[in-house]
Amino acid sequence: MKPDWTDEEISPKVAAVPNPSKSTSPAPPSKPAVAFEEALEKLETIVEAMESGDLPLESLIARYEEGVKLAKVCQEKLAEAEIKIQQLEKTAAGELKLKPLTAELAEE
Repeated sequence: MKPDWTDEEISPKVAAVPNPSKSTSPAPPSKPAVAFEEALEKLETIVEAMESGDLPLESLIARYEEGVKLAKVCQEKLAEAEIKIQQLEKTAAGELKLKPLTAELAEE
C-alpha cells in the first residue's frame, strides 16, 4: 500500500506564506549621483596618494578599492555620454540618425 502523503502524520499541513511582490520590497539605499568631473578628480587624488609611497598597506587597499569604484563611475558616465551623442546626431534634413562615434570626434 502506498503511503498517503497528505496524511497529517506523514506531512503536516503547512500554512501558505505570502510571497511579497518586488514592488513591496524596500528599495536599496540609492547612492548619490557623482558628477564625472568630481569622480575623476577624486580618482586622480587617490592615484597621487598611492604613488607617494607613504600609505600603509591597509590604506593602499582601501584607496585601491575606492579608485576601482570611481573608475567604474567614470566609464559609465562616458558610455552614457557616447550614447547621447549618437542619439542626438541629425542629418542635413533634420532627421535623427544613429551614427557611431568616430575616432576623430572622440579625440576632440
